[in-house]
Amino acid sequence: MRTLEQIKQASLITAIKTPYLANGEIDLAKYDELVEIQIAAGVDGIVVGGTTGEGQLMNWEEHLMLIAHSANKFGDKLLIVGNTGSNNTREAIKATKYGFASGMHASLQINPYYGRTSIAGVKEHFKRVLDIGPAFIYNVAGRTGQDLTPDIIEPLAQHEHFIGVKECGGNERIAHYEQQGIACWSGNDDEAHDARHIHKAHGVISVTSNLIPGLFRQLMDSKNDALNNSLQPLMNWLFCEPNPIAINTAMIMTGAVNPVFRMPYVPLNDEQQQQGETLINQLNEQDFVGSRAQCVDISKVLILS
Repeated sequence: MRTLEQIKQASLITAIKTPYLANGEIDLAKYDELVEIQIAAGVDGIVVGGTTGEGQLMNWEEHLMLIAHSANKFGDKLLIVGNTGSNNTREAIKATKYGFASGMHASLQINPYYGRTSIAGVKEHFKRVLDIGPAFIYNVAGRTGQDLTPDIIEPLAQHEHFIGVKECGGNERIAHYEQQGIACWSGNDDEAHDARHIHKAHGVISVTSNLIPGLFRQLMDSKNDALNNSLQPLMNWLFCEPNPIAINTAMIMTGAVNPVFRMPYVPLNDEQQQQGETLINQLNEQDFVGSRAQCVDISKVLILS
């Protein structure tokens, strides 16, 4: 296990993509390749089965297998964060217990979405999962429909297992928390450089670092406005549709993963792909995962239900 202070040293955490075989099963060999690339680029940790990793499209058996596999194979090299949160408190507790038993270092916990609860219910939900072990709290109101405001987070920060917040509410919110000693990781790639170097965020939990881990390592290590500005168009493109549609398409375009989607996700259209092809190929080939980007024929992509 890692202490909370050791966990907080992780400035670049990649929300790792889950690749698939042609039959729709998880491609563990390719997954291991992707993780090794992250390690070589100096990434500090990975979130397993997050939104980017499509935990929401896995059954719990797959989800917990992937966490256990990651912890067993890479736990000595990376911080392993298992996305074991759920809008069902009972499921979140069960999955989080299994995740820690399998060797993950921390969990990522979301507030109940869709079947939303009261503020009192949110606080109790988080208390019960925090009681199990170290956790990042994830605030992404665009997905949950409920902003985790400071009056919710600040009392939770007193819990012995509270690591910090993956915050998508902007850099002013991050600065507010960090001034109080509440650790934050930006959940917005396009804001992460400024979050780190201006607003004193601990780091980022990133989608874009799946594709450009080494460049994102540079963004977290030192203030570099020129590099940050040059990458803004690519980061914006990676969120032109709900995540993980564009990152999935991008990594198929570079040949990093097999051309397989699990529904309800489908590839970007031809025009969107052309935009991405230009943006990716403007980079040095050694700076992105895979090889020179090429638009893909959507009819040749396996879209599995």
